[in-house]
Amino acid sequence: MAVLLFYQLLGTVVGMLLGLSIPGPVLGMIFLFLSLLLMGRVPEFLRFTSSNLLAHLSLLFIPAGVGVITHLQRIGSEWVAIVTTLFVSTVVSMAVTALVMQKVIQLLQKGDG
Repeated sequence: MAVLLFYQLLGTVVGMLLGLSIPGPVLGMIFLFLSLLLMGRVPEFLRFTSSNLLAHLSLLFIPAGVGVITHLQRIGSEWVAIVTTLFVSTVVSMAVTALVMQKVIQLLQKGDG
């Protein structure tokens, strides 16, 4: 757990020092991913900790649920903007995913030929 928290702290510090708009935990995950790529394997202690965290992942959604309930009145007054944003972002994500898949399929077919 200390290793995961270290990478989160590292990402937060780097993000703050460089003035990046990327959240620290996301930078920390990138740094962890790069470290694991360099090592070429996932250490057993990290695999064990990650598996346990994933087993209890649903508990991490409780704060978000409480936040939604706390701001239910605001959500009710701004539901049109929220639904529109969710719809547009979903459509854009699906379109980008489809385009990327098409390119990957084209590249794979060129590699076979």
